[in-house]
Amino acid sequence: MPRVAILISGGGSNMLALVSAMQSGAVAAEPALVLSNRPDAGGLARAAALGVPTAVVDHKPFKGDREAFDAAVQAELRACGADIVCLAGFMRILTPGFIAPWEGRMLNIHPSLLPLFRGLHTHERALDAGMAVHGCTVHEVTAELDGGPIRGQAVIAVTAEDTPDSLAARLLPMEHRLYPAVLAQFVRGDRTPLALFG
Repeated sequence: MPRVAILISGGGSNMLALVSAMQSGAVAAEPALVLSNRPDAGGLARAAALGVPTAVVDHKPFKGDREAFDAAVQAELRACGADIVCLAGFMRILTPGFIAPWEGRMLNIHPSLLPLFRGLHTHERALDAGMAVHGCTVHEVTAELDGGPIRGQAVIAVTAEDTPDSLAARLLPMEHRLYPAVLAQFVRGDRTPLALFG
């Protein structure tokens, strides 16, 4: 059974959705590690409470040396025997040297319908653009930021009353459905893009 490492920077709600899906058998994989670049990340305690091993590689001591930070993360991933890496709110841009060994085995979830609104502030930008729909994307990670092959998207309607916060809150349950569903396909070797509509 494939072993999955999940990288987080905060509370890890998408991480919890992935771990729950693996532990319930909905995803035929094992949660091998939850790693954060922040020692105070709330998701670490939440993962530990579910019996998932955790690790911290604090980015602060590596200030100005991204390669050394990435090497320390790689060491943790090798130590836990990860086969697949899922980024779930991991707020660090990884170097091409980190990504290369994991290409085809690393997923990320992004809160927009890529290729629209790469980067940050996606909900605000969708509203500013007058979008009628918004959503999230699970994609393979490549050296191009938010540019890897799309493996799934979930779509919701934008309402006239939406704010960036309300849009984010309405999208989150779709993220929690989409990411495990894509991972379930991914571990079976199925790369067919998945679509969900809310």
